[in-house]
Amino acid sequence: MNTRSWTVLRRDGVSLVLAHPEAGLPAVLHWGADLGDLGPDDLAALDRATSRQTAPGTLDAAWRLPLVPQDADGWSGRPGLLATRDGRPVFPRWTTEVEHESGTELRLTATDADSGLVLRTAIAIGAGGLVLLDHEVANTGGGDLDVAWLEATLPVPKAADSLTQFAGRWTREKSPLTTPMPRGTTVRESRRGRGGHDAPWVTLASKGTPRNRDGAVWAVHLGWSADVRHRVDRVNEHLTAIGAGELVRPGEIRLAAGESYRTPTAYFAWSAAGLDGVADRFHTWMRARPQHPSTPRPLVLNTWEAVYFDHDRSRLEALARKAAEVGVERFVLDDGWFPARRDDTAGLGDWTVDRSVWPDGLEPLAGLVHDLGMQFGLWFEPEMVNLDSDLARAHPEWLLASPASVPSPAGLSFRTQYVLDLANHDAFEHVRSQMSALVRDLGIDFIKWDHNRDLVEAVHEGRPGTHEQTLAAYRLIARLKADHPGLEIESCSSGGARTDLGILAHTDRVWASDSNDPVERQDIQRWTELVLPPELIGAHVGPSPAHSSGRATPLPYRIATSLQGSSGFEWDLLSCNEEETAQVTAFAALYKELRGLLHSGTVVRPDVLDPALRVRGVVAPDRSEAVFTVATVASLEDALAERLCLPGLDPERRYRVRMRDEIGAARWGWVHPGWLDGGETVLSGRVLAEAGLQLPVLWPVQALLLHATAV
Repeated sequence: MNTRSWTVLRRDGVSLVLAHPEAGLPAVLHWGADLGDLGPDDLAALDRATSRQTAPGTLDAAWRLPLVPQDADGWSGRPGLLATRDGRPVFPRWTTEVEHESGTELRLTATDADSGLVLRTAIAIGAGGLVLLDHEVANTGGGDLDVAWLEATLPVPKAADSLTQFAGRWTREKSPLTTPMPRGTTVRESRRGRGGHDAPWVTLASKGTPRNRDGAVWAVHLGWSADVRHRVDRVNEHLTAIGAGELVRPGEIRLAAGESYRTPTAYFAWSAAGLDGVADRFHTWMRARPQHPSTPRPLVLNTWEAVYFDHDRSRLEALARKAAEVGVERFVLDDGWFPARRDDTAGLGDWTVDRSVWPDGLEPLAGLVHDLGMQFGLWFEPEMVNLDSDLARAHPEWLLASPASVPSPAGLSFRTQYVLDLANHDAFEHVRSQMSALVRDLGIDFIKWDHNRDLVEAVHEGRPGTHEQTLAAYRLIARLKADHPGLEIESCSSGGARTDLGILAHTDRVWASDSNDPVERQDIQRWTELVLPPELIGAHVGPSPAHSSGRATPLPYRIATSLQGSSGFEWDLLSCNEEETAQVTAFAALYKELRGLLHSGTVVRPDVLDPALRVRGVVAPDRSEAVFTVATVASLEDALAERLCLPGLDPERRYRVRMRDEIGAARWGWVHPGWLDGGETVLSGRVLAEAGLQLPVLWPVQALLLHATAV
């Protein structure tokens, strides 16, 4: 029997206080601001102050909301665990032991011998104050245990009266919608076998509509790259609960005696400083990971929108030389290099070089790229296969599909491609060995890892197979990186359909969207950046008009947008005229100058009134400098634009603020403020944050890049 009464976890401005009842699982008394060093008397008083009733109270409601709430706890919301044994419901009665407790971490083991269950829970406050919560359930009884779900939840105050959720579509990922907090249980699901362009992404509870720089916000994100479920329970007898878990299909998690199921990690962030505070907690934790990229993020050129499937050695070699000339550091050959790949209907799964297109193989191109001082990258889609491929003809049994869906029913082509069952050992080894040989023989430095379709009727050995497929994909990435030290991998999934912290436990960056339209990218990158620091977000300069939208935009605007992430080009630089070449060369030099700041600093976003205005800054950790981007996505509402406040600077220091015109000139109305006449001004951080700078009336789709340096 656990004799502890309370546990207090504290780190980086966050406290998590749990009460340990005599029976059952611990309950969270407080998750939020650091309450300081609480002694036993303080904790006893907090327990009494936050309790709803005391024994022998007879209210038909939970005494406290435990870490995995169940019906038997008086909880009227969604159960945290739903399981059956041989078709009969399981109602656990937990006896809990504390296995490990420190100032930042708690590990518990709860048992129910009668139900044949063991539940292991780990809850920790990581760097930045981010809370990580994992559960694992094991079957210690007789017969199979079917787990319908096991979800992580934490309570938030009743005062959290607004709910923000995310949806989206291809080329317009991560679109938020804020509503009043709905009553009852609200569930958002993704059933695509990947997160999807409409993935739940993050669930936010807030006091009022969330703001960038102030206000209380509670957030949850699930580190899982497949089907997910986000949940909010706003029931009238209890605190509100937010949480998330893997969405599993009936029969997918069936545990024989001795087997266990571990949930993906749920990441919880509380902030009293609005959305910027949430982002800062995620970014700090991400940057503290041992595997987080530590070398400068290379300037990339990807060939997709330059040549598509039209591979020609002489043209691509000329493009490589041009890329090196302007300052590119990583050259990535995209789709089209393997047999029969003249369009997207054939060849997936055959990871060998098409000798009809590349008679000497890819060695000459890879050698040229390396000789030019650049890294060489190559595109793969390892989890997919075309029926028109040697692999599918030889091994149709390796498809992850219901037999009725091969070939796809009429009208449901799913890009004429299918999913390769990586949970099949032989299929896994086939892909691994072909990819590994190319990485070794070509000296591949970087893989663009694509995933261009949903998993539909995914069946592995007669049961739903999405869970095992996802774990196998993680293993394949991890194996390739272990076998080839220094290899970097980007997660792309038709753009931003797989950008979660699960895939980023194994990869080095994500492709945020297939849209290189910088107007769309302003918001796509903004909301991707709520969780991911900018150095992990691929953001490229594309051509104008944009291939994804047809929108024409000026080059300075495209450059300014690219500087908000891990920069590069998705553009045929051979088509650039002399002026454009000079501009992209200046951009390359500017990126290399600023990336140390852009990829290590704190992201800040002042709240602005005009819906056409987008303002974003990155402030150095020591607050010695900052870079701010001011962009418009439409015409401004007022003839007098609002003032630009620059938050995050040291209020006691003075800063020289100047425009960086290497990106090219922005255009605005004929009236402009005096500080722009000389292109710079000197003011204190306090004045810049509180009084700000008068903005000109920027034309639609224009951008300013401002650099503040301490003097």
